[in-house]
Amino acid sequence: MRAARLIKLVLLLQSRPSMTAAELARQLEVSERTVARDVLALSEAGVPVYADRGRAGGYRLIGGYRTRLTGLGRTEAEALFLSGVPSALREMGLADAGSAARLKVAAALLPELSDAPTSAAQRFHLDAPGWWQEPETPELLPEIAAAVWDDRPLTVRYVRGDAEVERELEPYGLVLKAGVWYLAARVPGEFAGAGDYRVYRVDRFAAVASAAEGKAGAEVPAVAASTAGRERFVRDESFDLPGFWAERAQQFARSILREKVVLRLSESGARRLPYVTDRTAGREAVAAAGEPDAAGWVRVTLPVESLEVAFSQLLTLGPEAEVLEPAELRERFAEAAARAAALYQQ
Repeated sequence: MRAARLIKLVLLLQSRPSMTAAELARQLEVSERTVARDVLALSEAGVPVYADRGRAGGYRLIGGYRTRLTGLGRTEAEALFLSGVPSALREMGLADAGSAARLKVAAALLPELSDAPTSAAQRFHLDAPGWWQEPETPELLPEIAAAVWDDRPLTVRYVRGDAEVERELEPYGLVLKAGVWYLAARVPGEFAGAGDYRVYRVDRFAAVASAAEGKAGAEVPAVAASTAGRERFVRDESFDLPGFWAERAQQFARSILREKVVLRLSESGARRLPYVTDRTAGREAVAAAGEPDAAGWVRVTLPVESLEVAFSQLLTLGPEAEVLEPAELRERFAEAAARAAALYQQ
């Protein structure tokens, strides 16, 4: 642990003209006294660290010293490709690896490019969760992420409805969608549904164990014995995580649109429909509409999740939409319109 901290300290000083003890302590997450001891250890090892005294003082490397300790390890290299998603790195337990990788890249840059990492960070930031959502990190995410990186099979307990089910899974990839983590995994050969790739919400895992944990005797699901005998699974290199997720996401979006409603829409209503309902379904419904009637209105058939959801969504279109079918939804809109009219007549 200390050796890694000493390397990080040297890389920090190499990437900047000088740093105060407080700045180094904050970056290294140690006390200023520990920074002083580490600097002394580096000096004794022959690293030319110089301490400037006074209020504007700090630590710096002298004599143009450049360390050769800039080679990226596998974990650091993988984390570097995710460095534009700092929240995801932190939640998967890879924040330290990402930080070390960025420092090594910064240390290898030419002096005139030393501000490139800061410049990029000031100009781009990805905020994954949607609005009005309180992001929560699933407790078991770091363990699942470690298994994904290392191609280790998992034995899990997964909450489905009101019950927990036991599964053995080959974890292929993680997806962060609107602040929610999902695991894409394959069911191994000897289990029901063998060979299928499935999607699981990470926050619904009650327990997980990798092969190494099973061997170590950790408390794991009953099926852990089958996982413990396999160090790693053989990954299907043809598996395309972005393509798989896009297909499954589209299937999911289609599967929840179980009802259909028939509408008349004004020109404004037709233009706004994709922004108040499922965007793809709304656009396709408008595109499939026939010619406008004499008043300029079009008739569309719209797939919806439920009549309750349709009511709340289409209500935002106000007088720009008329529900024709089904009759119960039309009656509900008529009642709502009458109540609204009564309120405004008072």
